[in-house]
Amino acid sequence: MIDALFGSKTRVKLLHLFLNNSGQSFYVREITRKIGEQINSVRRELSNMLEVGIITSDSSDNKLYYQVNQRYEYFVPLRTIFGDDAIDSKTISPISKDTSREDYSPMLRAITGLRLAIFAGVLVRGSTVPVDIVLVGNIAPIKVKALIKQIEKGEGREINYSLLSYDEFYYRFSIHDKFITEIINGKHNVVIDEDNILSKT
Repeated sequence: MIDALFGSKTRVKLLHLFLNNSGQSFYVREITRKIGEQINSVRRELSNMLEVGIITSDSSDNKLYYQVNQRYEYFVPLRTIFGDDAIDSKTISPISKDTSREDYSPMLRAITGLRLAIFAGVLVRGSTVPVDIVLVGNIAPIKVKALIKQIEKGEGREINYSLLSYDEFYYRFSIHDKFITEIINGKHNVVIDEDNILSKT
């Protein structure tokens, strides 16, 4: 049934392999051994999956390696379907829902010294920004790592974040720094803005 739904048995096996090994990369012959399919079939499906964007490729030591793209729009629902430890829907709070900002807001407000928090990237539907969270303030890095780990657990994927001091952010914001401008001009959610920096604009 699921083979027919997703096009082929090889594709289903590949999705199962990649979605159960997030962050791990494989080369073609390694993949064929792991899923027990013919190399031509594997190459064809890898090409299709690359075109769709569910996987990415990178070369190293004269070999082409493939891994799942955790920033793919449907990564979480596909992992729910194909993951051996399918994520419990109760533990997922997709940030694209209207309620998710409130879900994460208490966690953010509990961090001493946080003055600005912006969500973008995979945490905001329609955002193409490569950074998912920007945190600004005098914050202990260990607290930031703990926060990011909690959000990653809730989202079921890796989160890219940037931590800036208030002075650095304000300076880069004032000179229209490319990194900051890309975030502000793209789709984003301002979760915390203690000094009303962005609301003034």
